[in-house]
Amino acid sequence: MSVWIKRGNYNHEFHHKQSQYVVKEYSSAEAMEDRYEHKTHARIQEVVRTKRLDKYVHEEPMIRGPKFLVRLRSHTVFEHTPVKLFCTVEGFPMPVVSWYRDGVILDKSSGRYLVTSKGGIHSLEITRCSTDDTAQYTAVAGNLHGQASSQASIVVKRYRQEEESCPYAWLPFTAAMLPQIHYTKINITFLERFGPVFATEGESATLSATMILNPNLANLQPEAQWYRDDTRLFDSKWVKIETGRGVTTLTLPNLYKDDEGLYTLRMVTKGGTAEHSAFVSVADGPPPVPAAPGAPMDIKIHDANRDYVIVSWKPPNTTTEGPILGYFVDKCEVGTENWTQCNDHPIKICKYPVSGLFESHSYYFRVRAVNSHGISKPSRMSDPIAALDPTEFERLHAIKLGGSLDVVSYHDEVEAEGKPPGVPAGVHATEIDRTYVVLSWKAPAYSSKAPMWYYIEKCMADSGAWQRVNTKVPIRSPRYAVFDLAEGKQYKFRVLSANIYGTSEPSQPTGTIETLQLKGVPSAPGQVIATRETDSSVLIQWAPPKEPNNLIGYYIDQCVKGSKNWTSANHKPHRSTRFVVSGLTKGETYVFRVQAINELGLSEESQESAPLTVKAALTAPSAPYDIALLNCDGHSMVLNWKKPLHSGGAKIREYYVDKRRSGTTMWREVNVAPFSERLYKVEGLTEGAVYQFHVYAANLAGLGRASQHSADFNCEAWTMPEPGPAYDLTFCEVRDHSVVVEWQKPVYTGSGPITGYHVEYAKKGSSDWTTANETAVNHLFYKVTGLEVGTTYVFRVRAVNAAGVGMASMASDPVTAKAVEGSHEVSCEVDKKSGDIVLSFESCQINEGSQFIWKKDYKEITDFSKGVEIKSEGHHSKLIFKTADKEDFGTYSVSVTNTEGVSSSYTISAEELAKMLALSYDIRHPIIPLKSELAYKILERGRMRFWLQAEEISPKVTYKFFANNKELSGADPNKMGHDVSTGIIEFIMDHFTEENEGTFTCQITDGGGKAQSSLVLIGNAFKAALAEADFQRREYIRVKEGPHFSEFLSLHVGDDCSVTLVCKVANLKKDSEFHWFREDTEIIPDVKPDLGSGVCKLPIKQFSLKTAGIYKATISDDRGKDMSQIDISGKVFDEAINKISQLAGASAAELVINCTATGIQLQCHMKYYTSEMDITWYHGETKLTHSDKIVIGGTPAMATMEVIEPVEKDKGKYSIVITDPETSHKRTLDLSGDAYEKAFAEFQKLKAEAYAEKNRGKVVGGLPDVVTIMEKKTLSLTCTVCGDPKPQVSWLKNGAEVEPDDQYVVSLDQGKFASLTIKGVSMEDSGRYTMIVQNKYGGESVDIVVSIYRHGEKIPEAKPTLTPKTIIPPKLPIEMPQPKTQPAPPSAPSPAPSKTAPGRGVKSPTPSRRK
Repeated sequence: MSVWIKRGNYNHEFHHKQSQYVVKEYSSAEAMEDRYEHKTHARIQEVVRTKRLDKYVHEEPMIRGPKFLVRLRSHTVFEHTPVKLFCTVEGFPMPVVSWYRDGVILDKSSGRYLVTSKGGIHSLEITRCSTDDTAQYTAVAGNLHGQASSQASIVVKRYRQEEESCPYAWLPFTAAMLPQIHYTKINITFLERFGPVFATEGESATLSATMILNPNLANLQPEAQWYRDDTRLFDSKWVKIETGRGVTTLTLPNLYKDDEGLYTLRMVTKGGTAEHSAFVSVADGPPPVPAAPGAPMDIKIHDANRDYVIVSWKPPNTTTEGPILGYFVDKCEVGTENWTQCNDHPIKICKYPVSGLFESHSYYFRVRAVNSHGISKPSRMSDPIAALDPTEFERLHAIKLGGSLDVVSYHDEVEAEGKPPGVPAGVHATEIDRTYVVLSWKAPAYSSKAPMWYYIEKCMADSGAWQRVNTKVPIRSPRYAVFDLAEGKQYKFRVLSANIYGTSEPSQPTGTIETLQLKGVPSAPGQVIATRETDSSVLIQWAPPKEPNNLIGYYIDQCVKGSKNWTSANHKPHRSTRFVVSGLTKGETYVFRVQAINELGLSEESQESAPLTVKAALTAPSAPYDIALLNCDGHSMVLNWKKPLHSGGAKIREYYVDKRRSGTTMWREVNVAPFSERLYKVEGLTEGAVYQFHVYAANLAGLGRASQHSADFNCEAWTMPEPGPAYDLTFCEVRDHSVVVEWQKPVYTGSGPITGYHVEYAKKGSSDWTTANETAVNHLFYKVTGLEVGTTYVFRVRAVNAAGVGMASMASDPVTAKAVEGSHEVSCEVDKKSGDIVLSFESCQINEGSQFIWKKDYKEITDFSKGVEIKSEGHHSKLIFKTADKEDFGTYSVSVTNTEGVSSSYTISAEELAKMLALSYDIRHPIIPLKSELAYKILERGRMRFWLQAEEISPKVTYKFFANNKELSGADPNKMGHDVSTGIIEFIMDHFTEENEGTFTCQITDGGGKAQSSLVLIGNAFKAALAEADFQRREYIRVKEGPHFSEFLSLHVGDDCSVTLVCKVANLKKDSEFHWFREDTEIIPDVKPDLGSGVCKLPIKQFSLKTAGIYKATISDDRGKDMSQIDISGKVFDEAINKISQLAGASAAELVINCTATGIQLQCHMKYYTSEMDITWYHGETKLTHSDKIVIGGTPAMATMEVIEPVEKDKGKYSIVITDPETSHKRTLDLSGDAYEKAFAEFQKLKAEAYAEKNRGKVVGGLPDVVTIMEKKTLSLTCTVCGDPKPQVSWLKNGAEVEPDDQYVVSLDQGKFASLTIKGVSMEDSGRYTMIVQNKYGGESVDIVVSIYRHGEKIPEAKPTLTPKTIIPPKLPIEMPQPKTQPAPPSAPSPAPSKTAPGRGVKSPTPSRRK
């Protein structure tokens, strides 16, 4: 043996040859069979190709499920040898093959298995078998039409001594004869990823990703796999894929809505997969006509046969268009561009059987949608489909003639035996629709040369009458679609085979097959819930519809809250009940809704989701870091740490600290209760022990990861005289050559107070520290200058006291001396309008949650009591000093959180502040220059005009006039106004009297400017003005003498809530006329105006909005006419209603119960009620509104609320609240317990009585009060009666019942026409007749006086001496009909009929002979 092998020397080439030999030996037994089968298969394929060329069939793929042409074969091999399993699969679309080992999906990432796929040939190779590879292997092929599988076993044997063919078999079985194969792990890092795409039909889109491979090996490049909605994409007419040099690109050259979906790139290596996904949205392109629908999509071809195919599609979304009325299906033969329409009328469902195709021809199909506005663009055309018998090639048969010759022919081309074919078997339905059924069956064994075809017969399931289905061409394949069936009917089918020699017996009929029935569109989806995803997307979830009705998918719509502009979030039906809506605007608030789709169209919209503002979802914060020790007293330690770099989108609210002894692994909680500061004192420590700590941070989303543990901290008391370390070093105002450092003072101060600080810095990675300030600064910030642009530094701070320089702080985070691109500086100015001193800053960056933090001398400004105000909006922020003073100088800085350190500062010196304060005062106290001061002029009728003139005024000028510090009103009869063009402002006083002596002032405000002017009218000056005014007034009256109003119309509300219009007139004559008008229509009052007193009043009855309007009063005579009017609406009307509410509310009585036939009514009596009053009813705490159940109303004397058909839940406390501007009045009643029971009983009683009154027997009309007739004539008393149930009618004569006989004929026709006919009347027939109409709900009686006279006598003038109509009460208790939905109560025994009262009777159904 030593000759053949030495340790470390192994002949791999020899072993490989031996392995090949072993495999060859064990597979030779089947080699000849394999070669024959291969040749036979090749010969059949050649015949198929020839036959297709002869028939001019285009080589286009058939749509069918997967099928194994070559199945897997089992193998037995020795260990350490390779083995390879092969199979060939066909189908369209091309099936995808998955491999399984003993029923478990194969783990291809382990590197043991090599899986290849080329066309329809698939292989699985195990390069080095071991006994563990002995198993059953399964290949499962699947596409959208189904699945197929093939199985094979691999048996791996160990070498036996007698079978050794190599000298190495003496080695142990476990010894490795080949070095172990290690697959290279390739790490993939995406540099550039494709994002969501929003495009329109007809455009193109490109998705591209750039990546880094580590290691990047030329012979081990990853495979780029592209998927749309988990469906693998390959190069085609619609998709172009390019991969290489670290870039993969997918291009969609001509977008259709079929291309919409979630696109996923998977970079597959033997060590794993890296993937990235993004949504591609494809909106409808411009329609051919405005408001036409979008194009249908996802055209599929089903059940292709010789002369027909079935086409299906999905409907478009119609968020903004009208509903779909139907669809047109078009076809085009491959090789031409001639599209023809298949259906004459639009079809309403998304499936259509297209017949009349030519056998062996290939076709494209497309679909167009129709609505009331027009026809859509066509959909993307389908893949080509050939009209072929799908079983044609299964009937090929190969016969070996000997040698290398064999003949391929159809089964039915073999020598005929002259017999009819056998009976088909297994007839069943493979597809059932509304108007057609696709049947399949097993062909009989057949070896005749004569062609064979089939007949199909059908019958209704409940009859035995079989009817042959007419077909245009002979049925040659064992699969056929039977069309023109009725919806929702039950059928049976059977099949017969036939040839020229006869017809077979019918097959066994199918079971009952019921065609589908049109159920309508799905019901609306359930509750829609929107949750945050990212800052531009939202996750939508919803409940599926309760009635899916063959659901296809869903359309999702979105709308900005507050608008009605709904847009589609997807343009292709989505199958799942969750969808990520992308492309939203960050910070905007949206609502969403969902519609379900089936073949018939779209459902109703779901309810809208709750509004949701788009922003990123919250996550737990990252870990804190850099834990520092700030003080130790031997029993406790003060710790500090840096806050997490990522807050998770929410404020960090809590920290938790754990500790452990150095060298141990067990962590123990330090604090159970959380705390929010980053400074914590850990107590209860052991002196001399060494500890480690770590910290957790938490926000609303939860607890983050623990920090790296701290360095070892020795618990020994600090006694050094120098200060401890400063902490919390932060940066702001980072520029190219400077940075401002801030810190917190040390916790441990040493032996004396801290007198200053030194700042040190070093380049990152260096230990060469430089002191920035030789002289210590006594504040907690310092601007470090002289830095190199683009260089990264770290900083630390040392505190100083009398004992010396203390410990250095922990080094800061690195910071690069480079200004943020586009950064701005703080500016300072005085606002020209307000006079405020304003510091302004514009941030070059702003993100979600960013805030502007303003500081004075680097201490945050939190005291706003001294007139300091911060206003921030978008990228801008202002620090405003409303009341600045001399102490406000200093350095003001601003920083913006959630940015890359955006910050700036501005220093205001004492001198600059003084200048700005002076400028501010001048701006805030401007004076409007006047051309003329306040003066007066006396006008006609003694009116006084006060006026002044300014240099210039704007249209927004405001002004007020005062007399003796009391503001004057510009309302009628006074007037006030201004003229912008001249700058004149005036006030006209209608009555200038002795009471007006004093000082008149006008105050003007125009923007920030003000002016004031006064006029003093006292003493002689006032007397002169008053005398002139009196003279002008008297002169006016003398010259223009006539009637006029001394007091204009006004509205008065009395204590009794009455509303009256009042005015006064003067200078009247006897022929003076006074008139009232409303809306120019004259009102004639009940009481004429009292012109003698000069006071005229018009009461407005039942004051409400109906009585509102413009009221006018006129006084006139031959001297002239005067008029006054008032508009009772708006403020005037509201003030009157408020006054009425105040009076009515104070007078409101306690609530009382009043039952009606419809419910329980609560009444509140008050002085006056109208619906315009602010009155609210409550049931408990629930506000009641007018509805079918609650009727709210009232009369002028009371407010009412009625509960219609009360039930148990209507019990409780009811309140009425009458509100006026000053107060409210509340009255309450407890409608429960005994009060409710009594009210409910009364309601039931009234309801029954009303029902009885409605349905009792009544006389509708037709009877006279008095009848006068001549003797021997025939008298007929006829009337109409009504009642439910139909009433009974009886007649009385002078109180005695009239019994029918030959002379007295009583009739009741159709239950409503009652009559009493007296034949040959005589004098004895005179008297009082009474007709009684009655049923179980009561009735009434009517009297008629009959007067008879003889021939030749004067017709008597009979006067009725009648009693009023008498009402007959119902039988008690009154029976109310029960609702139909409730079972009828057991009938009570009928009470014994009561005896008829004397003189009254009920007609017996069997008339008796008159005695």
